[in-house]
Amino acid sequence: MKQTAALMIILVIMAGCSYQETKEKDELFISAAASLTEAMDELVHAFTKEYPDVDVTTNFGSSGQLSRQIQQGAPVDIFLSADQTWMDTLEDQGRIFSKTRIDFAANQLVMIAKKENTATSDNLDALAQNSRDQIAIGNPDNVPAGRYTKEALMHEDLWDLLEDQFVFAKDVSQVLAYVESGNTEIGFVYKTDADRSDHVQVITTIDASLHEPIVYPAAVVKTSINRKTAEAFLSFLESDRAQTILNQHGFLSVNE
Repeated sequence: MKQTAALMIILVIMAGCSYQETKEKDELFISAAASLTEAMDELVHAFTKEYPDVDVTTNFGSSGQLSRQIQQGAPVDIFLSADQTWMDTLEDQGRIFSKTRIDFAANQLVMIAKKENTATSDNLDALAQNSRDQIAIGNPDNVPAGRYTKEALMHEDLWDLLEDQFVFAKDVSQVLAYVESGNTEIGFVYKTDADRSDHVQVITTIDASLHEPIVYPAAVVKTSINRKTAEAFLSFLESDRAQTILNQHGFLSVNE
């Protein structure tokens, strides 16, 4: 009888060990605006130190492109957008859990040139004097930074005047690459993008009154099968640790 009881205990312990060994980690798939690429590496690392049983996969692109992927049924848990418009679109279509939506960061729009370029325009008005300069911007139809740029240039009556000089990019990372390589003389990106490059200089910071506020929202997508874990990541984004990481990468707090 004692031998039988001892055998049962051993079997229970072995079963428990086997379960622990075979238990799969929770998976979290995050689609994030391209301007968050470097910050997300550090954010994910910090999050998974707190939640070691979670595997996080990230996908980067323009907010418009990522939003359309979600509209087409992409299996995304969390969407981090560089503007409110694309998040509003998903909310209007019932594709996110509205109660999970938060604003977690802000940014600034800047005009950049290659570091060695000393003969370029140094403000928006001067752009009109350099009709030969090519200007890289994100496609306003998909890229929030491009739309903010268009708003600022239209406010200053420069959009139509400069239209033939625009080179449209798929996201801010491509704009940065165009300017770094010298393929365009001027580009409009977020300050955080300019800060991560050793090859460009900020010519001017665009007056925030010329465009909509640059605020980054996040939300859990309704296709998520890990809503609890996704909500934990959103709570982490609002934590002091995450906000410090974002600030270190040049992002502003929402209330600044």
